[in-house]
Amino acid sequence: MMTLVAFIVTIGLLVTIHEYGHFQVARWCGVKVLKFSIGFGKPLWQKTFGKDKTQFVLAAIPLGGFVKMLDERELKAEQEANPEQPKINYSDAELQRAFNRQTVWKRIAIVIAGPLANLLLAIVLYWGLFMLGVTGTRPIIGEVVSNGLAAQASLTSGEVIQKINGEPVSSWQEARWILLEESLENKSVEIEAINQNNELFQHTLSFAGLNNDSEVDVLKKIGVEEYRPSIPAVIGEILPDSAAEIAGFKAGDKVMSIDGVTITDWEQVVNIVKTSPNKKLWFEIERAQKTLRIAATPEKVKEDSKSVGRMGAAVKIDQKELDKLLVEFNYSPLISLQKAVSKTWDTSVFSLKMLGKMLLGQVSLKSISGPVTIADYAGKSANMGLKTFLSFLALVSISIGVLNLLPIPVLDGGHLMYYTVEIFKGSPVSENIMLAGQKIGFAILGLLMTLALFNDFNRLFT
Repeated sequence: MMTLVAFIVTIGLLVTIHEYGHFQVARWCGVKVLKFSIGFGKPLWQKTFGKDKTQFVLAAIPLGGFVKMLDERELKAEQEANPEQPKINYSDAELQRAFNRQTVWKRIAIVIAGPLANLLLAIVLYWGLFMLGVTGTRPIIGEVVSNGLAAQASLTSGEVIQKINGEPVSSWQEARWILLEESLENKSVEIEAINQNNELFQHTLSFAGLNNDSEVDVLKKIGVEEYRPSIPAVIGEILPDSAAEIAGFKAGDKVMSIDGVTITDWEQVVNIVKTSPNKKLWFEIERAQKTLRIAATPEKVKEDSKSVGRMGAAVKIDQKELDKLLVEFNYSPLISLQKAVSKTWDTSVFSLKMLGKMLLGQVSLKSISGPVTIADYAGKSANMGLKTFLSFLALVSISIGVLNLLPIPVLDGGHLMYYTVEIFKGSPVSENIMLAGQKIGFAILGLLMTLALFNDFNRLFT
């Protein structure tokens, strides 16, 4: 239910913002707007507002929307397709407000307004997040995979990354983003790190042989993990009606062994429970300096389309230890705005680079995602808290803005391409060329949607 609600909120909000951009700029340019629709298909709600009697519609399929403006070419096409329908007669004054009669610059402004509205929304969301405060984890290197790229660069466990290619790094989130960007542009990076004795080291990390499957975390690709302290296997909280409560566990219980396997940290408990759905396990615990044996059967639940075990018990967190790992940044309104603009720009450019490398075959087409993946990520981010969900909204909003600016007929970028030709040509592109372009555009979008859905269901079932 959370996934469904989060998906509807995500698509509904982002589509509304996009279409409102077109709508508002069309009104500023004096164009008569006939319909503003969120969604496609059968109308669930509709009402007419304003002096132009614009029809506002909420439709059944929430995977897009449109703004229909008065356009003499569309009127002609509709009348030819439906000659039995009564003909609508517009006054000369109204026809002067038709979209096709506007200057090319006004048409460009109206078309580009939708994608820009999405990019502006991302800036606003990031601006708020930077002012509220962004929490990250310190870039401390954990396990280094032997023979991996990180090991070849002599990175060692416990080192704290200070800079990557001269750019200061304060969190793993920053480090991951910089490494991902650099892996697309350069063959290697210089990493500056200090060890536990405060000794400074320079490492040259080569990206030679790095696979370009963007579904895999860049840290995994280079063979390094974030540092995770060993957390004692002490229960801090029991969920009501959970398998742990039914078995008789209590807050403060320390897990000593499970089915005879000695437990040294909480991660072991998690791994054993997750791999034992509906399997009876014997726990040896320490409670009030006494040793007890408790039988419990982890509940079988779905996680990422896999069946895993869950007890409903949370670990007891040492806040002091946690504070050593976490860093939080919040900034003044002006600095936050600068960072928000910079982050939106960097993400937009990165998206275009990824698309370009996909076309050149340098990045896997598995990177293309569709509505199923968006719904999945929407639900997960919503469960992780408001800040995470807002960050997800900003990222998807950028993706929608960038996608719509691509020079593909039927997208906003396709119309901008026609208007650019019109500026140099001195006259509009012919209707035959636009019709042919429309067919090509629908074919391209159909292929992209088919590929996206294939990737979605492939992730879901495999």
